[in-house]
Amino acid sequence: MKIATFNINGIKARINALPEWLDEAQPDVVLLQEIKSVDEGFPREIFEDRGYSVETHGQKSFNGVAILSKLPLEDVTRGLPGDESDEQARWIEATVMGDTPVRVCGLYLPNGNPCPGPKYDYKLAWMERLHARAQDLLAAEEPFLMAGDYNIIPQDEDAKRPEVWQQDALARPESRAAYRRILNLGFTEAFRARTHGPGHYSFWDYQAGAWNKDDGIRIDHFLLSPQCADLLRDCQIDKDIRAREKPSDHVPVWVELDA
Repeated sequence: MKIATFNINGIKARINALPEWLDEAQPDVVLLQEIKSVDEGFPREIFEDRGYSVETHGQKSFNGVAILSKLPLEDVTRGLPGDESDEQARWIEATVMGDTPVRVCGLYLPNGNPCPGPKYDYKLAWMERLHARAQDLLAAEEPFLMAGDYNIIPQDEDAKRPEVWQQDALARPESRAAYRRILNLGFTEAFRARTHGPGHYSFWDYQAGAWNKDDGIRIDHFLLSPQCADLLRDCQIDKDIRAREKPSDHVPVWVELDA
């Protein structure tokens, strides 16, 4: 089972690039972030024609997450528990019915800038809710993963120029500590389980020639439960997608599971 995460930075802007990548990469399941579309405005037919079922949790102009799946989905839920007043569309989960059922959680974690300030407070509070949801899912002792744009640079080696990110919400000590607190519940970070060392990125800003300088950061992650980590075959970043016409500022990251 090949599962990918991809922050597409707007479905309208990626209306050609996303299907092109799907046709090449052939993932069974895709977790999308920043679809920037209400549910009824999402172009489902493009993906249904390719054999994907489509589940969205959309929002006008901002945020929005979705699941595309060639395998049956069960028990689709939308919204991260813990704050009924939160109207931002950042969380969707479902069980993918492969040879081994796997619960997949697609997330778009808040950016948190500028910090300090209310947006950073929201980021940290959201991560507390994520920690609580992770604990609940772990208690079931079944294969599941949480994947998406975490807006967290876990370590300095995950940035080309870590010094410029020190005071940014993506790399502040409080952000990294909150991320480690979730990871330390017993998750495996799939990419680092397979690949070590610096120079691996999933995001390059549109500004200042970041792509041409390879001035990137790694902020798109797969966290696997112990039962899911046992199924891990591979995890890769499709870096070359960033060089194509009208790219997102993120590229796809994918895992292959024995499921």
